[in-house]
Amino acid sequence: MKRFNGFFGIAAASVVALGSGGASAETVLITGSNQGIGLALAKGYAAKGWTVIATHRRESTPDALLELEKKYPGKVRAEKMDVTSDVQIKALAAKMKGEPIDVLLNNAALIRYAPVEDQRPDGGNKGQLFSTLDYRELDEFVHTNVAGPLKITEAFIENVRASKQKKIIAISSAAGSVSMHPLGANHYWYYITKAAENQAMHMLSVQFEKEPIIVASFHPGGVQVESFGNLKLEGFMQPEEAAAKLIKVIDGLTKKDSGRFLKNDGTDHPW
Repeated sequence: MKRFNGFFGIAAASVVALGSGGASAETVLITGSNQGIGLALAKGYAAKGWTVIATHRRESTPDALLELEKKYPGKVRAEKMDVTSDVQIKALAAKMKGEPIDVLLNNAALIRYAPVEDQRPDGGNKGQLFSTLDYRELDEFVHTNVAGPLKITEAFIENVRASKQKKIIAISSAAGSVSMHPLGANHYWYYITKAAENQAMHMLSVQFEKEPIIVASFHPGGVQVESFGNLKLEGFMQPEEAAAKLIKVIDGLTKKDSGRFLKNDGTDHPW
């Protein structure tokens, strides 16, 4: 079954230029980095001179990541790691043992199985619609959106501890806010698991509150990603614009920001 990854959010504001500044020795590991905002984040960090570990779940390295490796030789490394696979997570963690990771960026997410405009009772997204809810799909959403970031954090925590910046970041969504009215009574599993992911990250901030480790979640803003199909949403930004905003805010995070759920401009998002 085809899975669409992406983000379900609201529009955001100003533009920040991507990738300014000189070379850097920092390292970022980004999950789900072969498309959408994950790919834009990989490009943005590579342009800043960071070492980028760009992970994906495809059988072979996606062309977009091959091109990025070619553009930034020795700086961008594409690695296969499905966040639902214990074997693949452990394999990459063993391969990277002792290598510092300044920003552990949990971006991989499952949002729907068909383009967003397919809301037919017998369509590709019927498993997230009331009366046709597919609880087997819920299991995959939980393993991807909730367990995934926790497994990644457990596997790579020593890499984070060994780094200078020591940041654990999750790209979440406004859909995970229980205090906001949902845009519609659909995407049940995405809304539910993004709320759970926010709580998981909040728990991690408590877990590491006595260490110099920073944990934060982000709503990236309204981003026009592949999972929207041919639907063009007014006011939604391109992934590169969202990535630029996120990178700027992540760069400036300090320990006092740990545990926050943030917008892409650094202000707090309602829980």
